Amino acid sequence: MFGKRFDIFPFRQLLGTMKAILCTVFLFALANAQQTGVSTRVWDCCKPSCSWNDKADVTRPVASCSADGYFVLPDHVTSGCDANGTAYICNNNQPWAINNHLSYGFAAAYIEGQDEPDWCCGCYELSFTSGPVVGKRMIVQVTNTGALGPNHFDIQMPGGGVGDVNGCAPQWNAPYDGWGERFGGVGNITECDQLPEELQPGCRWRFQWFEDADNPDFTFIPVECPIEITLRSGCSRV
Repeated sequence: MFGKRFDIFPFRQLLGTMKAILCTVFLFALANAQQTGVSTRVWDCCKPSCSWNDKADVTRPVASCSADGYFVLPDHVTSGCDANGTAYICNNNQPWAINNHLSYGFAAAYIEGQDEPDWCCGCYELSFTSGPVVGKRMIVQVTNTGALGPNHFDIQMPGGGVGDVNGCAPQWNAPYDGWGERFGGVGNITECDQLPEELQPGCRWRFQWFEDADNPDFTFIPVECPIEITLRSGCSRV
C-alpha cells in the first residue's frame, strides 16, 4: 500500500558535485576574465626576481646573465644590483615587433589578487586603449615584480629609465641616473645611441613600433606563452 521510499542521498551528492563544478568554472572564468591595467617602462639591468629558485611552479627560473648580457649564469648567482653580485637581466629580454600590430616582450608586474607564484613566467596579452598605440597588442611574459600598484605592468625596454636601482652602472658603466632621465629614460630615438649596441634595438622599438607611447592604458588577459618568448627566458609554467 505504501510506495517505495525515495532515497535523496544520491541526489544530494549529485547536487554537491554540481555546485563544486560550477564554483570551479566560475573561479576559472574570473581568473581568465579581461581586466584593465596601467603601464610604465623600465630597464634597470637587475636580475629578474623570477630568476630565483622556488618562486613558482615552473620548468626552471628565468635566465639571468653575466655582465655581457649573453652568458647564462647558475640560478643562485647574486644580482648585480646587490653587493658583489654579478647576475643581470639578459639582453634578449628587450621587446621586439612581430608585425605592425603585435609585439613580444617582458615585464615586471603586480596583478590584483595574485602573487609571484601565480604570475612568474605567466604570459599576458595587453591590448592598448590609450595613446598612439590604441589597437595594438603586446604579449609579455612576467619575469619580475616590484613596488607596483594593482594591475600594473612595468614593460622592460632598454633606455626606459633605470628607476630606483641602477644596475646598468656596474653592468654597462651607465651614468648615475642611467641613460636619459632616471624615471622615463631617453627622450628620443637618437639618444638610443648612448646605450650599448646590444641594447639599442629595444630602445629604438619604443620610438618605432611603440610610437613613443607614454605609459598607455590597456586591457589584458592571460594567454599561453609563445615559444619565441620562452626560448628567450628559459622559463615556462607547468
